[in-house]
Amino acid sequence: MHLIRNCFHPVLIGSGMMILLFVGCSNDQPKAIKEEKFIVTDTLLSSLLIDTVKSSNSTSEITLTGKIVPDEDKMVKIYPMVSGLVQDVHVHSGDVVGKGQLLATMRSAEVAGYAKEAISSEAELKTSLREMQVTEDLYNSGMASQRDLEVAKANYEKAKAEDRRSKAVLHINPSKGDLNYMVKSPISGFVIEKKVTNNMQVRTDNAENMFAIADLSSMWALVNVYESDISKVKAGDNVKITTLSYPDKVFSGKIDKVYNTIDPENKVVKARVKINNPDLILKPEMFANVEISSVGDDTMPVIDTQCLIFDNNQYYVLVIEGKEKVKIKPVTIARKTENKAYIRSGVKSGDHLIASRQVFIYESLK
Repeated sequence: MHLIRNCFHPVLIGSGMMILLFVGCSNDQPKAIKEEKFIVTDTLLSSLLIDTVKSSNSTSEITLTGKIVPDEDKMVKIYPMVSGLVQDVHVHSGDVVGKGQLLATMRSAEVAGYAKEAISSEAELKTSLREMQVTEDLYNSGMASQRDLEVAKANYEKAKAEDRRSKAVLHINPSKGDLNYMVKSPISGFVIEKKVTNNMQVRTDNAENMFAIADLSSMWALVNVYESDISKVKAGDNVKITTLSYPDKVFSGKIDKVYNTIDPENKVVKARVKINNPDLILKPEMFANVEISSVGDDTMPVIDTQCLIFDNNQYYVLVIEGKEKVKIKPVTIARKTENKAYIRSGVKSGDHLIASRQVFIYESLK
């Protein structure tokens, strides 16, 4: 019996331990954890960037191309006023010239005729003046009629007018000697076109200019505006221009004219921008990239793009409504620029938006 008791004792103890273990395990069953709703506290709000929705006319950015050309208001093309043979060309393309500087000389028979007319008209003027004075003396002594005096005065006035005309023609066609016609620059600037050479024959009916002189301290950018963008571009729009030669330098200006004709080949309308060029780094015929900021007539709420949250093909913002109350609101964007978004619906002017850590807060509130 003693042996039997010793054999059964471990079994009883083991059974008891199993019972205790079972009871202990049943007491450790997992309990349901209650989720707490995320709340944006005052402390959290004070650490965030807050942006206020403003109201503004919508702005669109249009990127176009164009080229740099001389300012036509500061450029002259020089055409031959007389026919003749070019003798000496004193300048070349790219040269700097001053006002009145000699560009070339020509041998011209027409100039000799102008000089002869000027000499003849001056002599005729002196003769008619003398005749008028003599007739006036005779009239005062009763030896000439009133009609004789009037004829003498009329002849003098005609001679005076012819003398003024001949000298004006000679002044427009300056000459050195009887045959040498001088081509001078009427303004200071750069020679941007030279189309004559020594011993070249030129005629007054030639449609091509001899020289073109331009003051390059200001330039024009002619912008190619495609038909689809014509309605978006108008005079007064702000423009930023960059060139291939100076990609990091931005030239600012405004559109001062939109032309009314369409290029039949390229189907574009030209818009003109005047650019100051004091350092003369812009050169004629440079290619230009043009960014136009076009301001619309419609007024819309505008926000900073950093306030936007994009999720599942929809834009959202976090609007603060009252103390510690943040709401997720979907917004419809009418137009976006580099750092501004114009909102068609979803917010109004004066709303306060969260502009930092908004993705984290959005995910927590969602």
